[in-house]
Parts: sequence; structure tokens; C-alpha cells
Amino acid sequence: MTLGYLGIDIGSISTKGVIIDENRAIIARSYLWTEGNPTEASKNVVRELESQVEGQGVKIVGAGTTGSARRLVGAMMGASVIKNEITAHAVGTTFLHPDVRTILEIGGQDSKIICVSDGIAVDYAMNTLCAAGTGSFLSSQAHRLGVEVEEFGEIALTSTKPASIAARCTVFAESDLVHKIQVGYAREDIIAGLCNAVASNYLNNVGKGKKIAAPVVFQGGVSKNAGVVHAFEEQLGMPVAVDPDGHLMGAFGVALLAADAGPIEGAESGPFADGSFDFEAMLDFDFKTREIECQKCANHCEVICVYRDKDIIDSWGNRCDKGAVKTTA
Repeated sequence: MTLGYLGIDIGSISTKGVIIDENRAIIARSYLWTEGNPTEASKNVVRELESQVEGQGVKIVGAGTTGSARRLVGAMMGASVIKNEITAHAVGTTFLHPDVRTILEIGGQDSKIICVSDGIAVDYAMNTLCAAGTGSFLSSQAHRLGVEVEEFGEIALTSTKPASIAARCTVFAESDLVHKIQVGYAREDIIAGLCNAVASNYLNNVGKGKKIAAPVVFQGGVSKNAGVVHAFEEQLGMPVAVDPDGHLMGAFGVALLAADAGPIEGAESGPFADGSFDFEAMLDFDFKTREIECQKCANHCEVICVYRDKDIIDSWGNRCDKGAVKTTA
């Protein structure tokens, strides 16, 4: 019997999941589109992970969640660890690359940079106002060009004279791209220009004021784009490593944290009520959420409560103890 730990990273565009064994090796992995429904996407990821370990004697004894819907999905799973993306990505990356100094991450709608010293995240930044330069930005431009976004990287590498594309804003970038098409730029030069623009936009915004030191690891879905990787290497003047599981790093990191926390014990209800993860219990999870405005102090916090069978199983959003909601599970 192999003890395993489950990690789920629920993003706005994609949902990722892994199962690791006692040696911290990934034994199952899944990457699916969120499609505006994080709970159903998480269930689909769990279904896929279950199919990969079925019949292999794997007993899931712990779970963790990260990402934008981590609290909700964590309640569904009965997770013992619920962490933000910065922590999860840093933990996963430093485990695989102990000497990493800078982590570049570009996802579907957000980007982040994490600076590491002696295996500890000491500084970070995220994009705030605009999604220009993210995965969704590249996907929309690929659609405009009639090219699959998965082909962007290889096409970009064939360019000998990349076009200059203004990527500081999605609207400006699209206007610039249309102009380049209309005046007859080669498709590969436009695509290479977009890849260069993604890298420069990231470095001038997310990475502004940060000391980018080698070794550098690039992760997130956009790290699979060889054109963007090449653009970062050109602009930074240093090698940029891409891990084969870089797009799963958040899920891997939170699975490691769940393993560090150890097996879940004493769960009175939920998927871990029997001491090991019950896939069907998670898939059958039925819930309702309700937003309550706390009136117990001047903050007037918006508290999100998750109900199952009229019982509150989790809540979050209060900024002080006065608004704490007592759960019955």
C-alpha cells in the first residue's frame, strides 16, 4: 500500500491536480480548463487522477488546495492545507530546484514573480491592473491570427526579424497587431513580436524593481511556449529553465505541504471521514454558498459561508474574530 497526497490548484483559466507518493514523486497529474466552474473542474480533475491510480494500491491520506478558488474546493475536499499561490509555487519549485533564485510564472490571467534566497521566498509581485501578456492574451491573439496557441512557440523561433508589438495594454497590442497584419508583416515575425512583447511587458511591470538573479525557473502554462522562453533568455541575458511539470507547480507545492502536515485524522465528515480520501464522496459533494455582511464592527466584512445539509462547513472573509462563524462540521 502506497500512501499518497493530493494537491489541487484552481485557477481562473485552468485547474491542475497531482497525486504524490511518500517519496514526494508525482504519480498522477491532470490539467483541465476551468471554464468558469471551479467546482466542476476540480471534480473532473479528481476523476482523472483517480483513473490514473486505480488498481495501484494508492491510499490518499492528505490533501491541499491553492489558487483562486482554494477555500471553496478545500471545503469540498476536506483539505488539511489551504495555501496561497505564492507559497505553493515557491514550495514546489524549491523542492525540485533547490538552488533557484528567481521564479517567473505566467498563467491564464495573472502573472507573478517570486525571489528566493536560501530556499525561502523573500519577495514577490503579481500583475494587478491588466491581463496583457498572460495566457488568455496569447490565446486571443492566436485566434485572431488563425493559429493554435500551442503552435506559437515553434513558429516564433523561425522568425529572423520579429515585429515590434506594444504589449503594455491588451487594447494597444491588438491595435498594433492588426496594423502589422494590414501592412504585410510575415506571420512568424508577428508571432515572434508577440512573444517578445509578453516577456518585455512582464519584466517592465511584474518584474519592475525586482532583482532577477540566476538560476531562473519559468513556469505556468505560458512556459510551454518556446518563443516566450527564448524572449526571456534574450532580454535577461541568462538561461531560463522550464520544468516539465512547471504548469503543475502550484498543485505539486500544496501536495508537498499536505504531505508535511501528515495524514488527516479525526475527520467527522467529508471525503476523509474514513481515514482515506473517498473519491465518490468528493464527487457527490452538494453545497450552497451564501454571503453574509457582518455587522459586529465597523469593517462590515463580507463573510462567505458554505452550507451542506443546512450545516455551515466553512466560512471566510472576516478580518477579525468578532465575525467568526462557528461551523458544525
